[in-house]
Amino acid sequence: MALEFARQGATVAVTGRREDRLNAVVQLLEEQGARGLAVPCDVTDDAAVKAAVETVVDAFGRIDVVVANAGFAVSGRVAELSHEEWRRQFDVNVLGLVSTIRHSMPELEKTSGRIGLVASVASFLSPAGSGAYCASKHAVRSIGSSLSAELAGSGVSCTTIHPGYVKSEIGRVDNAGQFQSESRDKRPANLLWPTDKAARVMVRAIRKRKREYVFTWHGLFGVWMSRHFPRLTFWILSRNQRLSAR
Repeated sequence: MALEFARQGATVAVTGRREDRLNAVVQLLEEQGARGLAVPCDVTDDAAVKAAVETVVDAFGRIDVVVANAGFAVSGRVAELSHEEWRRQFDVNVLGLVSTIRHSMPELEKTSGRIGLVASVASFLSPAGSGAYCASKHAVRSIGSSLSAELAGSGVSCTTIHPGYVKSEIGRVDNAGQFQSESRDKRPANLLWPTDKAARVMVRAIRKRKREYVFTWHGLFGVWMSRHFPRLTFWILSRNQRLSAR
């Protein structure tokens, strides 16, 4: 998304825990003639999020768009996940997102800016083994809905985005939130959307100030099924649970 925003003329600050990856993105931005800034930040540290916003304002003078995209997926059965695994899931996916909203909102109010919240199709569908992740994305969806209502008439917009399967590193991150280079992404390879294609549609949704946006054909189909055929959808999810237990 950083590269896509830059392609459309934006000056971009990227944040995250892995400084080497941030610097690599900034180098790519500079190679395409854009200005970039790497700001190391762990979203579970509220003070660090506040400092990151201040760093960006000091460097660029203003903030027009914020994308809350930090997240990972804890997998496991609801009754078997530890308290620590549940806490870590919500610290990153929910509380980190809320910290980002809270500390960036004063700047966005100055510019009638845009905020993008990256949720998931998992906020509509909750398959077995994904309860913690789905619960966190349900929370993001609810936060986005409330925030949009609160911002009505303010000039600031909130876009909540629900991707289906997109090619990324999320499938190779363990329950501790650590990237495992040797692990295999178990998601169906034929359903993974290319990263650049996903970035284009997400940036377009934010720029157009859409309140909610679902994408990938299988994501749209899953949401449609859950709305119009809830019993069939539940049967499919229940069957998947029985199969996964074998």
